Amino acid sequence: MKTSILVFPGTNREHDMAAAVRSVSGDEPAMVWHTETEIPKSDLIIVPGGFSYGDYLRSGAIAARSPVVKDLLAKAAAGAKILGVCNGFQILTETGILPGALMRNAGLNFICKKTHLRVENNETDFTWAYEEGQTILCPVAHHDGNYFADDETLKMLEGDGRVLFRYSDENGEVTPQANINGSRNNIAGIMNARGTILGMMPHPENLIEDLHGGLDGRGLFESLLEKVA
Repeated sequence: MKTSILVFPGTNREHDMAAAVRSVSGDEPAMVWHTETEIPKSDLIIVPGGFSYGDYLRSGAIAARSPVVKDLLAKAAAGAKILGVCNGFQILTETGILPGALMRNAGLNFICKKTHLRVENNETDFTWAYEEGQTILCPVAHHDGNYFADDETLKMLEGDGRVLFRYSDENGEVTPQANINGSRNNIAGIMNARGTILGMMPHPENLIEDLHGGLDGRGLFESLLEKVA
């Protein structure tokens, strides 16, 4: 699986992503600096987490205007497989590749812990290794993870099965108490209409080895390896 990982000033999860890709596929990802104007031919493009440009203005706002994003937009339009995690999700919404916005957490605090997610749709290239309705554990580390979209957009996302992950309790119940950041409908991850792009706030790359304390994030990368390699 040929993978390219985009790197911006302030990105800090590129090596975690590379380790996850190596662990599952055995391949070495290409690191693509933000000033590059072309992304190498890839089966998967990853926009990883961190604090691009120090989250100045808005999280992901400056990164979304970096030179490399022009080619990212072109490849997205052509159907490239793209994964954006945490700051990567914020960047994808800032570019318009994915709908909605990531706002300040409802509690106005930085959240860093493991949380439970319910898999809402396993009939995608990102989630087929999971069971629909399965509860998985996944780390989060964000200050601006409160997903917002207007009512019409939410209706579209829900109706089209584009919500892939939702914050839940350990039993898979989607409750207000399980909503760690105030996201509408407890949304933790969404995909585009073509099913080629996933944006999510939690970090599956940080739970793929026993030494991490679990393997629940591994299914996402195994899904991608099977479908795109």
